[in-house]
Amino acid sequence: MSMSALRAAKQALRRDIKRRVAALSDAEKQRQSLVVSQKLIRHPKYVSAQRIAVFLSMHDEVCTQEVLRDVFKRGKTCFIPRYESNSSHMDMLKLNSLQDMETLPLTSWNIRQPAEDDNSRDEALATGGLDLILMPGLGFDRVGKRLGRGKGFYDNFLERCNRHPKGKPYTIALAFKEQLCQEIPVDDNDVLIDEVLYEDDK
Repeated sequence: MSMSALRAAKQALRRDIKRRVAALSDAEKQRQSLVVSQKLIRHPKYVSAQRIAVFLSMHDEVCTQEVLRDVFKRGKTCFIPRYESNSSHMDMLKLNSLQDMETLPLTSWNIRQPAEDDNSRDEALATGGLDLILMPGLGFDRVGKRLGRGKGFYDNFLERCNRHPKGKPYTIALAFKEQLCQEIPVDDNDVLIDEVLYEDDK
């Protein structure tokens, strides 16, 4: 597939998934988020992980509030993304508590994240790496291909993780059933995810 055909295929799929997720009621999103969060909280890779990167969810993503609560309850170390608005660079910075989160400024995407000039926080890769990264995304398939929003933040960050002495962290995506696709078109820069958690019907 040519680059432009791939881009077009991804754009069409993004529109399709956005439409499916937009059709979900808030109550249904909440219900699935709870199911997926409980799956994660029982997952051996989560249980054993000490240093975890958690995304702060947008309206069309599995809500990570329950997960954040559990991370702090178990005394794990939590890192959250700071996206640089004019590049595809992202850092994972330490979040100290749920209260700490409430004090963070809101971005134009209505997501809380540490301010650009906030240098007081530990950055994950500078302070010992990560055990587990929870991955957001628009769409996923069952073999771990991911469709992001097209900015490449996570792909670039995982590249940096791969070069870290600790090696690549385990990656788990949290998804609504409606975000699952038969197959996602990818190219060589797209990083595969180790596992996708969603509510299955078994």
